[in-house]
Amino acid sequence: MSAITRPRDGRMIGGVCAGLARRFGMKARTMRIIFVLSCLLPGPQFLIYLALWLLLPNEKAGAGATAW
Repeated sequence: MSAITRPRDGRMIGGVCAGLARRFGMKARTMRIIFVLSCLLPGPQFLIYLALWLLLPNEKAGAGATAW
């Protein structure tokens, strides 16, 4: 089982949906749609997103990546 990380590429806001999609083998767009639809239901979805944004580590830079 691989660890969940926030990717450096393909982010929209914090990379949480992209990281979860990568971990569960889904497209990032599908995960984002699921998240937006879940926000229509009562619950702490937005707070969970913020917590994951703070707790999930960034993906390590690849060998060919440049750090700006």
